[in-house]
Amino acid sequence: MTRSCMLGFAPDHPTRAGHFPGNPIMPGALLLDEVVLAIARAEGRNAGAPTVRSAKFLQPVRPGDRLALRWDSDATGETRFECFLLGPERLALSGVVRLDTVAP
Repeated sequence: MTRSCMLGFAPDHPTRAGHFPGNPIMPGALLLDEVVLAIARAEGRNAGAPTVRSAKFLQPVRPGDRLALRWDSDATGETRFECFLLGPERLALSGVVRLDTVAP
């Protein structure tokens, strides 16, 4: 079953000043962290010590952008996800994570 939620970043996000001045983008590590936290929160689990199996960054995500996050988790614990920039919808990030989590 595919699950989904929205992610958003404030236009004045602190990374704006340094990553990169004049052409700000959200750092990949921050994007992955937000994906893992959103999935864990939606599934009522702790983020634990996730393992990123793969990640593809296809479009830059900028401060102020909104993303639609969609994911499916399988019986082995792997979660495949996609993040789409909104208006018009474009695939920005996809990958596979393993949430080595414990119940909250």
